[in-house]
Amino acid sequence: MGYLLGIVLAIVALILSVALHELGHLLPAKKFGVYVPQYMVGFGPTLWSKKRGDTEYGVKAILLGGYVRLAGMFAPAREGVRTHKADGRPTLAQEAREASAEELPAGREPQAFYNLSVPKKLVVMLGGPTVNLVMSIVLIAIVMMGIGVQQPVTKLAQVPQCLGQCEQGAPKSPAYEAGLRAGDTVVTWNGHRVDTWPQLVEQITASGSRAVPVQVQREGKTKSYTVAPKSVDGQAKAGIVAGFERRRASVVDVADASWHTFTATAAVVLRLPKAVWDTTVGLFQDQPRDPNSVLSVVGVGRLAGEVSADTNPQVTVWDRAGVLLSLWGSLNMALFVFNLIPLPPLDGGHVAGALWEGARRTYNRMRRKPDPGPADTARLMPLTYTMVLVFAVMTLVLIAADIINPIHLLR
Repeated sequence: MGYLLGIVLAIVALILSVALHELGHLLPAKKFGVYVPQYMVGFGPTLWSKKRGDTEYGVKAILLGGYVRLAGMFAPAREGVRTHKADGRPTLAQEAREASAEELPAGREPQAFYNLSVPKKLVVMLGGPTVNLVMSIVLIAIVMMGIGVQQPVTKLAQVPQCLGQCEQGAPKSPAYEAGLRAGDTVVTWNGHRVDTWPQLVEQITASGSRAVPVQVQREGKTKSYTVAPKSVDGQAKAGIVAGFERRRASVVDVADASWHTFTATAAVVLRLPKAVWDTTVGLFQDQPRDPNSVLSVVGVGRLAGEVSADTNPQVTVWDRAGVLLSLWGSLNMALFVFNLIPLPPLDGGHVAGALWEGARRTYNRMRRKPDPGPADTARLMPLTYTMVLVFAVMTLVLIAADIINPIHLLR
């Protein structure tokens, strides 16, 4: 039941993210006077719809995306541009121009998207990804500032008797032999005050294998011990395990985490072709999947199901909520970054087209030449169809990988 609940929550999160993304396109488009005949969540057959004003709002059967139909996306062909093939059939670009023109009712031509100025086109096309970026930051803030994040602290959760498994010949824990016990809070190490776990780790590393004085708080009293860490694989080990406490972060921490999420997501997108290829090869090899591999919506749903179904008594409801909201935040950051790829049919492709149009118009204005008019982005239709096919294949590969060789958060 818990697993199913997690999947349902992931689906709802995806639908909301897509719906708000498309709203980010819809609102500025209407504000600028563009004729918008449809706002749909999902693809395929329509399950429900209602028309308000000029726009039909609805939900379709396949809830894996959505769209806003902006009428007049493609400008008519300029004079001299080839619109038909040798056999008389229209080119792909011309078919797109004609379909775009048919979306505009008679007398609505001034409301075509292509008539917008370059800045307004950029606002409309960047509106969707911007909504996802804001959602991601807000969700990260809710997790870090509202729920709080489990952080290692100097109050010890465990002081095991051995370094590693207590087998014959295993080295004893220096801290345990010195007298430290679970529940102690380390105050100083080698005379240096330690208020955080990273500070404590730094002091243990600096002390090497030397016997150093250590002070701890135990039941309100300060006790002193001498601990001599042991070198294991070249690292000084004292044999202590950090405790964890939920702490609320600052605005600066949220900004740092948001930037880290953005850069990590951008790094994944930059290596997307290789990542998908590696995932494809992994389908035919009996090897664990890279935990940093790219996920499909199926993979996100499985991870959400795992988190929701986790029966570990030490994992609280707040822990689960934090992980689920973090997944949702990561999903929105992925939508933000992916949609900015400067290729059609993604938003980034339309942004690139608008920037090219602005550059041409600026160049002609500086050279005192006539305004060249809107960019003829319909000529990119062959590339658009190619990228749609590529994205479809990538999606199928990732879905197959998430079913056959899934990534697990919990082991």
